[in-house]
Amino acid sequence: MSFHETRLPARLAFGCTGGVERRTQVTTLGSGFERRSSPWAQGRRRYLIGTAVRPLDDAAALVAFFEARRGRLYGFRFRDPADCKSCPPSMTPAATDQAIGTGDGVRRTFALGKAYGDGEAAVIRPIAKPAAGTVKVAVAGVVLGPAAFGVDAATGLVTINTAPAAGAAVTAGFEFDTPVRFDGDRIDVTLESFNAARVGAVALVEVRV
Repeated sequence: MSFHETRLPARLAFGCTGGVERRTQVTTLGSGFERRSSPWAQGRRRYLIGTAVRPLDDAAALVAFFEARRGRLYGFRFRDPADCKSCPPSMTPAATDQAIGTGDGVRRTFALGKAYGDGEAAVIRPIAKPAAGTVKVAVAGVVLGPAAFGVDAATGLVTINTAPAAGAAVTAGFEFDTPVRFDGDRIDVTLESFNAARVGAVALVEVRV
C-alpha cells in the first residue's frame, strides 16, 4: 500500500484549518420536492497547513517531509487537533468510550470505530490508525489489562486473548490519527527574512485505508 506509517510533526501543522466534506446529489422534481442521495458512506476530511510565517528550519522540515512522501504518492498520518480522540478533545479516553462489538464466545478480533451522532442516525467512522499505546479496552464494562489484548496500529484491529462471552459488550477508548496525503505535487516557500519563511497553503486530503 502507498502509505507511510509516519505522522506529520505537530509543529508543522500549527494554524491549520480543516473539516469534513460530504458528497450529496440533489435532484429537484417537477413538483418541487427533492430527492437526495449520496455515494459516500463516510465523510472525507480536508486540511490546509503551512500558511503562517515560521522559522526557516520548520519550512525546510516541511519541504523534506513533502519530498519523502514524493508529493501525492504516499499517504501519512495527520493528527487533527479537533478530532483525534474517542472522547471530546479536552477529555482523556476511557475504555468505555466507543462500542466496537458484542461477544459471541468465539470472535476475538474487533475493529476500532468512532460514532458520530446517536441512535440509528449515527455514523460509525472506521478508525484504522490508532496512536500507539493509547488504546484501552473493556469487556462488559471491565477494563482489560494491556497484556490481555493486542492492537494493530496500522489497521485499527484489536485482538483479545480470550474471546468475550456471548452478549458481552466490547468497548474501547483511544487516540488516533487521520490517514491523509498531500493534495498537490508542488510546495512553495517565500523567504520572509534570513531566519523566517512563509510556506504557501499546502492541502491535505483524507485517504481510505
